[in-house]
Amino acid sequence: MIKRALWQGLIAGTAGGVVMTLGEKIEQALTKRPDSHVPARVLQRLTSLPEHPGKQPVLVNWAMHFGQAAVLGVLRSVMAHAGLRGPVASAKFTVVRLTNDQILENATGVGAPPPTWPHKELIVDALHKAVYAFVTGAIADALAARGGPGPGQRQAAVRPGRHADVGPLPRRDAHGR
Repeated sequence: MIKRALWQGLIAGTAGGVVMTLGEKIEQALTKRPDSHVPARVLQRLTSLPEHPGKQPVLVNWAMHFGQAAVLGVLRSVMAHAGLRGPVASAKFTVVRLTNDQILENATGVGAPPPTWPHKELIVDALHKAVYAFVTGAIADALAARGGPGPGQRQAAVRPGRHADVGPLPRRDAHGR
């Protein structure tokens, strides 16, 4: 499961990052909000790369932006393989994505705690991260579903009162295959 979750998560997370970025670019065109250079600054601090005043190198920004998206996609893929799928799992994953950003940004001294942000910035950030989480989740769920229900879904199917919603369980032989 882990090998499948790894490559599937990298794909799902990268795709989620691409869709989030496209959404950000559309939003920025409408609102005139400038590009964020926070990802580059975080990566520079984490790796001791030289920091630049003002605008950051695009490649460093993209490396952190898409690197985080891909790596966190692996976690969402593990969730899907374990049976944590669908919109509720993606909503939970949105919180993980937001939390990851805040830990890295605040631990490196690049960012500030969200309660100090203007309300509008909080909403925009949360919406973009939700887009990422739901796109990543949809792809991770679809890829994981090709392997059948996850362990949690199989457990739900045999427990009275649980909502399995997984369809028929695959037939298994005496060896559990």
